[in-house]
Amino acid sequence: MKLISWNVNGIRACVKKGFLDFFKEIDADMFCIQETKLQEGQIELDLEGYHQYWNYAEKKGYSGTAIFTKVKPISHFYGIDIEEHDTEGRVITLEYEDFYLVNVYTPNSQRELARLDYRMKWEDDFKVYLKGLEESKPVVLCGDLNVAHKEIDLKNPTTNRKNAGFTDEEREKMTTLLDSGFIDTYRYFYPEKEGAYTWWSYMGRARERNTGWRIDYFVVSKALENRIVSADIHPEIMGSDHCPVELVL
Repeated sequence: MKLISWNVNGIRACVKKGFLDFFKEIDADMFCIQETKLQEGQIELDLEGYHQYWNYAEKKGYSGTAIFTKVKPISHFYGIDIEEHDTEGRVITLEYEDFYLVNVYTPNSQRELARLDYRMKWEDDFKVYLKGLEESKPVVLCGDLNVAHKEIDLKNPTTNRKNAGFTDEEREKMTTLLDSGFIDTYRYFYPEKEGAYTWWSYMGRARERNTGWRIDYFVVSKALENRIVSADIHPEIMGSDHCPVELVL
């Protein structure tokens, strides 16, 4: 089973930059996207053979997630059932016989860490949500987690130490999540691989120079460890400031 996750930074713009070509070529069983940046009815994607699930933010042109899956789930739900978190279209959960698939677009702490306090509350509540799901079956979590976990996960750790996405607080929350029984699938296979990034600024030829961050993940419950076949990053795929990440189970 092949899963793809991609922050498309606006699905309408990404479609104009080759999204559908990659979608058809990669032929994933489940394809999750984040930062769709639209409202219901603003795009019609003809994805033959796929069931589509969309979670829209109340604010226009902001946030949003979607999952396209060949395998119809037992059930699906949007958000994490906490009102203050569920207006921005950030989470979709699909229930399958053996696992839950959770697609997330984690809130950014923003410039000058204006939203760091909210982010910390989100992290705690989201972890409780995931662990609650785990009580009944394992979890496959994917999406833009908006954190480079370790120094190896971004090009310039020293100068970014107190910037959104690499604060001690955000990194500690990621550590806490993993320590609670989850596996960062890419590092499971490539614990010491450098230069493996999933996001690059549009400024200063960052992508050309590979001055990036790894902030997009597939994280799975330890109960699924013996089912992990491979994990990959696709930096060659353009269309967004992020690139797709892949997991095969």
